[in-house]
Amino acid sequence: MNRTARPTRPPFKERIPGGPDGRRMLLIGFIDKCGTGLWSTAMALYFTYVTGLGLAQVGLLIAISGAAGIAGAPLGGRLADRFPLVRVIICTQLLRAAALLALLTTDDYALLVLFSAAGALPDRATNVLTKLYAARVAGPDRVRYQAINRTTSNIGWTLGGLGAAAALAVGSTTAFHLLLVGDALSYLVMAALTLRCAEPPAPAAFRVVAASTDATPTAKTSNPWRDRGFLAFTAGEGVFFLHDSILQVALPLWIVHATDAPVGLAPLLLALNSALVVVFQVPLSRLGATTEAARRLFTPLAALFAVGTLAVAASALGGGTLAVAALITAAVVLTFAEMIHTIASWEISVALAPDDAQGAYLGVHGLAQSTQRFAGPLLMTGLVSAGPIAWPFLGAALVATCAAQNRLVRRCLTEPSLSVPKVTVSEH
Repeated sequence: MNRTARPTRPPFKERIPGGPDGRRMLLIGFIDKCGTGLWSTAMALYFTYVTGLGLAQVGLLIAISGAAGIAGAPLGGRLADRFPLVRVIICTQLLRAAALLALLTTDDYALLVLFSAAGALPDRATNVLTKLYAARVAGPDRVRYQAINRTTSNIGWTLGGLGAAAALAVGSTTAFHLLLVGDALSYLVMAALTLRCAEPPAPAAFRVVAASTDATPTAKTSNPWRDRGFLAFTAGEGVFFLHDSILQVALPLWIVHATDAPVGLAPLLLALNSALVVVFQVPLSRLGATTEAARRLFTPLAALFAVGTLAVAASALGGGTLAVAALITAAVVLTFAEMIHTIASWEISVALAPDDAQGAYLGVHGLAQSTQRFAGPLLMTGLVSAGPIAWPFLGAALVATCAAQNRLVRRCLTEPSLSVPKVTVSEH
C-alpha cells in the first residue's frame, strides 16, 4: 500500500525570514532589549541615588531627553538613504554606548541632561534603522519577521528587567554602575555582531530600468514632508501608539488612584502584556500578510480599543473583585490591540514608503512613536485625574481614528502611481 509521505517541516532557523543576516539581526535586537531592560528600569533611581538629583530635576531630565529623541527617527531615516545601512546602525550603537558611559564621568546636572539627550537621538533612530533592515532583508515576509522580532525583544526586555531587579535589591552605588556599564557593553557586543551582517539589498528603485531614453532622469526624490497622505497617516499612528502609555503609565496610576484593586496588580498586568506578546505576536502576523489585509485590521482594532477603554472605566465602579476582573480584561484586550496595531503599522508604513526615499519616509513615521513617548505620559496623567468619564472619550477618539485611517489608507493604496513603471534588475 502506497502511503503519501507527510511533508517534512523545515528546521526552525529556516522558518525565520532573512537568512543568516536576518537571524543575526534578531539576536542583536534581543541583546539590545536585554541591555535596555537593565538600564531603563533603574535610570530614574540612578539619577536620584547616585547623582543626587531631586524629583523635579529627574523629571525634567527625562522630558528633555525624550524631546531631543524625537529628532532621532527622521534623522536616522535620512542617513540610511544616503549611507550604507549597516554602517549607520553601527554608528548608532557606538554613540549609545558612549553617551551612557559619559554619565559615569559627571554629577553636573547640565552635562547629565546633555549626555542623556545625546543618547536619546541614536536610541530613537535605532527603531527606524532596524525596521529598514528587516524590510530589506526579509522582503515579502517582513510582517512575520517583525513579529518574531517583537517576540524576542519582549523576552530580552523581561530578562533585562529581572537582572535589574536583582541588582536593585542590593541598592549600592556599585550595583547602579554595573547596570549602566552592562547596558553600554551590550551596545559594543551588538556593534561587533552588526559588523558581520551584509548590507541588505537596496530598495527596488535603486535598481530600476526606466522605460525612457532620456539621458537624465527628471523625477524628483519623494519627500515625506510634502506627502499629505503619509503625514496624516503618521498623525493617526501617534494616536494609536498611546496603547504604550495606557499600559505602562495610565493603568498603574489608575489602580492606585481610582480603584480598589491591590497595588501589586500593576506589575502583574505588565508581565501579562509581555507574555501575551511572546505567545501570540507571531501567529497573529498572518492576519497582515498583505497590505490590503493589514488595512482591514483597523475594524477589529477599533472594537478592541472600545472594549479595552470601557473595561478600564468599569474598574472604578466599586469593589476589589470587579476592579481586578475589569483591569485584567482591559490589559488583555489592549494588549491584543497593541499587537494588531503593530502588524498593521509595520506593513502599511513600509507599503506607503516610496523606494527612492524609504528611509526618509520611515523616519517620519517613527515620529509617531517618539512623540507619543514624550507626550503620552503627560496625556495619561491628565486622563487619570479626569476620572472614569474620560475613558469612553478616549475610546471614542481611538475608534474614530481607526475609521479615518481605514479610509485614508484605502485612498492612498488605490491612487495610481505617477512614477515610471519599474523593472527590477536580476541580481545574479
